[in-house]
Amino acid sequence: MVLLRHGQSVWNAENKFTGWTDVDLSPKGEKEAELAGKKLSEIKFDVVHTSELIRAQRTAKIVMSYNKSSQNPPTHHDQRLNERHYGSLQGLDKDETREKFGAEQVHIWRRSFDIPPPDGESLEMCAKRTLPYLNDEIEPDLQSGKNVLVAAHGNSLRSIVMSIENLTPDEILSVEIPTGVPIHYQYENGKYSRIN
Repeated sequence: MVLLRHGQSVWNAENKFTGWTDVDLSPKGEKEAELAGKKLSEIKFDVVHTSELIRAQRTAKIVMSYNKSSQNPPTHHDQRLNERHYGSLQGLDKDETREKFGAEQVHIWRRSFDIPPPDGESLEMCAKRTLPYLNDEIEPDLQSGKNVLVAAHGNSLRSIVMSIENLTPDEILSVEIPTGVPIHYQYENGKYSRIN
């Protein structure tokens, strides 16, 4: 299984909270997706899972356009893989939000496990939809021996990494999922091991 956060989005580039706002990749994000595609070009993917947001779907499409081994594998789009919802912070500039609410409060909203931003989701709430998708949709593919690409978002992927690497709420706080960098896992007998 390869986890891949979408390439930089237009709002990532503008330093805005994005969440469920459906913004496209920036030119840099397209290049990141192309680079990931080149790195993954020799892996035969049997199935692709993405969120319902265009930045993840375009990243997967660009990656697969470089793939030499896969012949148009089925692609599943599901809202459960969407980024966490940033509520009333969506669309706001991150620096201006820090000035308004204080850097410490914004850091808590962004990185704590169980404290959501106003009207939004915490990582814990995000995990409550992401992990059932992992269990019900992705793991059956892995159990049947398929190679799986999951193109999603920083926080939906953090919730998956937290679960499969058995990280605590404190440990996940420091985990960053960079844009456009593939993370490889081997899946055997119900267990995951990171291989890069």
